[in-house]
Amino acid sequence: MNKLAQFISLGMLLAGSGCHDLERSRAVDNPSVPGKTIALQVCSNCHGVNGVSVSPVFPKLAGQRKEYIVDQLTDFKTHARSDPNAKRFMWGFTHLSEVQIDELAAYFSSQKPALGESGDQSLIGEGKAIFVSGLPDKGVAACVSCHGQHGEGMNQFPRLAGQHADYIVKQLLVFQRDTAQRPRGEVMKAVCGNMSEQDMRAVAAFVEAFPPETEAAANPPAEQ
Repeated sequence: MNKLAQFISLGMLLAGSGCHDLERSRAVDNPSVPGKTIALQVCSNCHGVNGVSVSPVFPKLAGQRKEYIVDQLTDFKTHARSDPNAKRFMWGFTHLSEVQIDELAAYFSSQKPALGESGDQSLIGEGKAIFVSGLPDKGVAACVSCHGQHGEGMNQFPRLAGQHADYIVKQLLVFQRDTAQRPRGEVMKAVCGNMSEQDMRAVAAFVEAFPPETEAAANPPAEQ
């Protein structure tokens, strides 16, 4: 078994059973366990302690919109979201209370976002054009209209800046082919319905490698 498989197995084991040593780990099906404890002792196995996952199988949650996280956790709990990885990794969390969901969302949304790594510059340039202006000839709307000028997200629309490109492509394909798997993504079917996979990979490459100066503009330092 390779390291990734071992990593995933550990995460699923913890999510499914938890530990009984209350000083080290908590039974996650106990509604009195704080959301932050669940984040640190269970979610961190896949998403990282600070919400910065290493594997593109798992999305980065650091700095993600709180409203978006609440919506997704609610859909995992009720099994409304049924894309393959949702079923595989998240359907076991039916026990989460509304308070725990809110606390989990508050924890991860408060973590410092991490930028992704730059890739093919020609692909990034193509993706920037789609992100900013859309593809008018294909009826594809600009991403900035819902996800913000800097990919920071707005309300229920998720933060995209710094997200794993492979994860974004996978979700765009779900939106395009079967929104029944992600009912809240119905609006995205119209947006990406005419996108080619090349278009998707381009815009995903751009948002993963959001330029540091753009990120800084989105999060200016506090005045002294």
